[in-house]
Amino acid sequence: MSDAPDTPESSTAPGPSDASRAPAGTGQDGFLKVLGRGDVLALAFGAMIGFGWIVLTGDFIDAAGSVGAAIAFVIGGVVIALVGLTYAELVAAMPRAGGEHHYALRALGARGAFTASWAMVLGYVSVVAFEAVAVPQTLGYLLPGAMDAGHLWTVADYDVSAAQVAVGVLAAVVMTGLNYIGIRPAGVFQTIAVLFLLAAGAVMIAGTAVGGSAATMEPLFTGGVAGMFTVLVAVPFLFVGFDVIPQSASEIRLPFRQVGRLLVVSVACAAAWYVMIMLTAGAALGPEELTAAELASPDAMAALWNSPAMGNLLVVGGLAGLLTSWNAFLIGGSRLLYAMAESRMVPAWFGHLHPRFRTPGNALLFIGALSVLAPLFGRPMLVWLVDAGGVNIVVAYIVVAVSFLVLRRREPGMERPFRTPAGPAVGVAALVLSFGLLALYLPGMPAALVWPWEWVIVGAWWIAGLAMMARLPKVAPGADAEERLIAEIDRRTRRG
Repeated sequence: MSDAPDTPESSTAPGPSDASRAPAGTGQDGFLKVLGRGDVLALAFGAMIGFGWIVLTGDFIDAAGSVGAAIAFVIGGVVIALVGLTYAELVAAMPRAGGEHHYALRALGARGAFTASWAMVLGYVSVVAFEAVAVPQTLGYLLPGAMDAGHLWTVADYDVSAAQVAVGVLAAVVMTGLNYIGIRPAGVFQTIAVLFLLAAGAVMIAGTAVGGSAATMEPLFTGGVAGMFTVLVAVPFLFVGFDVIPQSASEIRLPFRQVGRLLVVSVACAAAWYVMIMLTAGAALGPEELTAAELASPDAMAALWNSPAMGNLLVVGGLAGLLTSWNAFLIGGSRLLYAMAESRMVPAWFGHLHPRFRTPGNALLFIGALSVLAPLFGRPMLVWLVDAGGVNIVVAYIVVAVSFLVLRRREPGMERPFRTPAGPAVGVAALVLSFGLLALYLPGMPAALVWPWEWVIVGAWWIAGLAMMARLPKVAPGADAEERLIAEIDRRTRRG
């Protein structure tokens, strides 16, 4: 199928004077179109592969067995792929920075778009802030005691040290600066880090031929259905990140149909990674040893090669996973704030594109500033923030699934370069599964939010959001919804 025509220009598309000084490859909306197939895959895959696989592997295998845990990840990958298929069709049809914001605006109107965008912003910002704490903590595994130097204060029984703060702040400045100077260097960094991560994984696979044993994998299944459900509960949180592809759609130089396909492929790649970790770790150490290990996957790597250095190599791979997740969510969060500013939902300051680097510089600086402050608060408080952000990401998934179904019904003739097979059935399944994910955060469920702190964060975020939403004019959905919304807000501003 041929490429779809470009979407209409946004209100900040570079004019004649801007176009003359914009770098080559600048799209109609002012972003540089430089991300190729490998960049897109690295962006989404790196976002989904954080650090959880380093520490949680033992718990998963203990709950379900090595093969049971692997099968649970296959099932979880299928579940997430169904949600991803709704995104895939929409990103191919509306390839603009901001992703969910534009889908919901066209399908549900201004307030539906604000709901999706506001929810996702907290999800992205919370992950970025958490990584600034997770990086020094990970270095502490490689350099025991080094990150404890210079005790500052204690937050929620967690000791914050000067070394942790210094490393976290430095990492935040570097990651923000890297993104500020352009999507190209951020994309190159993402690709290099993902390649290192994959190389570490290849070494672990090779290790099974050296020190692995099929007998060590026994029992292959434990805990029955309940054991597999224990693993499935964690799957949605380990797969969060495929949605950064829609956020960066304006910077992708591929046929729109391929963008949709790559989103689904990225989910499959993440599922394959987690399956590989379950099987190789299970072949290295028994369930009791894995459960007792502080870092299960690196200990398994060390056992396979009979070398502590190999275990440290996998910790460095985990650090690469942290940085790729950080990088991807920084890209996603800044583009989403930019899209909201373009629609006049947040201050216009967030919608500024750097004239040289063609990045949403102010949005990046804002998120970067939050990540610079994050190490001061310690790990427990940031875990509360990430959990609160996680439930908001699921809210955005629900809005996207609804938008997908609405547009299928109301605009059957809309050009869809990538068309999801059995669309309505997939959309309904994605919607039901997303509500199922949301239920996991409710009291009494395995991933229930912590009372009162995590509920306070969610409540405060949405009290602020509802106050902002109440000021938005009621704009009906449609292909021109953004133009009508901007015109009405500008009219009110002139009158005011």
